Order: sequence, then structure tokens, then C-alpha cells
Amino acid sequence: MNETELTFCEVLGCDRLSLYLNKDYILNKDEGSRLSLALRKRALGQPLQYILGRTEFMGLTFKLTPDVLIPRPETELLVETALKIVRKFASSQVRKLKILDLGTGSGCIAVSLAKSLPEAKIYASDISAGALEVAKENAALNKVNIEFMQSDLFSNYPLSAIRYPLIISNPPYIPTEEIDKLQPEIRYEPKVALDGGSDGVFFFRRIIKESPPHLARGGLLVMEMGFNQEKSIKNIFQNSPDFEIIEVVKDYNGIERVIVAKKV
Repeated sequence: MNETELTFCEVLGCDRLSLYLNKDYILNKDEGSRLSLALRKRALGQPLQYILGRTEFMGLTFKLTPDVLIPRPETELLVETALKIVRKFASSQVRKLKILDLGTGSGCIAVSLAKSLPEAKIYASDISAGALEVAKENAALNKVNIEFMQSDLFSNYPLSAIRYPLIISNPPYIPTEEIDKLQPEIRYEPKVALDGGSDGVFFFRRIIKESPPHLARGGLLVMEMGFNQEKSIKNIFQNSPDFEIIEVVKDYNGIERVIVAKKV
């Protein structure tokens, strides 16, 4: 559906087919007010996902507020890559598998993994208390069990006491000076979820440096990258004695989007 159809369907509480089958329907006062408010917000540049309060990701519905980043289609590739890796494990191994989603935001990655891997144990962390509240609601909405923790990467003790076979993350990766140059819609999103430092790879450095003690032997680190960041991130990995890059996955536009590294 396009944005107009989505907005009308949300206001009227109907599906797309009903919208066109009842095209002569006259809005009541309340519906008219809600539609007018939604259109005014959109005209000001507010993302439609925040206006509607929800979005779709990996075929699932997620609640959204301005406390969390809006999930992008590119991040579905991150989840798909992790699922391909996990599906190589024997079923007995999957039942014992522990996966950590660092910087969970809306919980879209953790919830999608938990939905696809019901026998695995999924952990998710975020520095933002507001984001964790949204993520918890999304876990309940999609009927999955996830252990959430507030933490600045690995600073929370219960989080740091576990050794994970797989750590997954979509860290902030937009260079600080570029944020204000982006389309106006993005300025409504939380800066903490966007700002990757002066060169965009600040959090990659931290994660690559801090994650080895928290990865099991042979454990994998899977991360989403921004446009044209592959070389910089590869260099960080190659300067680490703890990792070996095993795969770089391109998105549908041919951009190197996901990097997979193994703890050696």
C-alpha cells in the first residue's frame, strides 16, 4: 500500500480492499479530525511510521515511538544472514543457542530471531530505557520471550557474564556531521540510534574491541554496515587479533551491508 492508503486504512480501521469498495463513505467528525491531524504531521515531515505508531518488519508488526529507530528493509538482510548461519547448526545445538542483540531499539531484530528460532534463547540490550520499553511491548505483541537488559554495550553485569555463540548488531553508523544533512524525516528519529561518531564507525571499534570476552569459542559477530564503510570496518577487524572475517553480504543494491566475523 502507498502512504495515502495506509493512512486512510489506519484512520478507518479497514483493509485496502474495503477502502476501495466503500469509496463513497463519508468520514464522521472524529475520523475527519484524525485524518487531518495525520496529514498535517506528514506535511511537516514526520515519518508515517511514527504517525501510525507501527510498521512491518520481516512480516511482523512492530509498535513504534520516537524513542526508537524506524526499522529499514536493509536490516532484514542482517536477520536473514543470522538465520542462515543458525540453520547450519544441528537441532540440538539450536536448543542451547544464546544470541545477543546489541542496541536492540524497537526489538525488531531480536523479536524476528525469536519468532524464527523459538528454541533459542534471545537476549537484547539497549542504553535507552525508552527504547527497551518499546522493545518489550513488541516482544509481547509478537508473543516471544526475550531477556531484555539496559546496558551500554557490555557494561551490565548479567549481560557480560554470558558467553554467546552469536552476537548481532545494527549499530549507529552515520557520521555526526552528516546527520543534519539527511532528509528531514530522519531528524525525527533518536540521534543516539543514528550517530556513529566523527567517521561513522565509532561503535564498530567498540564492539570489535569489547565483544571477544563475551563470545564463545568460535563465536560469530554479525553486524550491519553503512554505505561505503566496508573498507574501514574490515581494517578494524584485521587489526584485531581476535577475529577472522568470514563473509561480507551485499544487499539488493549491491552495497556491502552485512559483515560476519568469527572469534579465533
